[in-house]
Amino acid sequence: MPAIIPNLWFDDQAEQAAGFYVSIFPNSRILEVTNYPEVGPGPAGAVMSVSFEIDGQPFIAINGGPEFHFTEAVSLEIPCDTQEEVDRYWNALIADGGQESQCGWLKDKYGLSWQVVPTGMSDLFRGPDPQKVNRAMKAMLGMRKIDIAELRRAAEDESDSA
Repeated sequence: MPAIIPNLWFDDQAEQAAGFYVSIFPNSRILEVTNYPEVGPGPAGAVMSVSFEIDGQPFIAINGGPEFHFTEAVSLEIPCDTQEEVDRYWNALIADGGQESQCGWLKDKYGLSWQVVPTGMSDLFRGPDPQKVNRAMKAMLGMRKIDIAELRRAAEDESDSA
């Protein structure tokens, strides 16, 4: 199967955004910068696209103009093994103008939506004990950045029935 490569449309910040993303994630790098030729929708010599990798996953950022914008209908999920990872990615992605949302969702300063979630979080929302599932869901719905310990505590706390 061929690789599926997400293409991210920016007005004119593709190079800055790609640099931002590769600075946050380990094993990431800029692969190639392509400039607009004399004939093209962008100014000759301006950055047209940037190919980059986030931990081996290829992406392309394109400077396509102001016609299209990111929405929450598409997001990139970051599964995190520890609270330290959740905190690090969360804080890095909301820096310099990003926006917190709820339930582990945020928008970075370029408007791209991300989900910063603990690995296995969905396990708390299924299972044979509906009370436990409801407590975990209720706790998550009250969070912006996910607090792993609090989420697990809420799921197990029978005194706080949903």
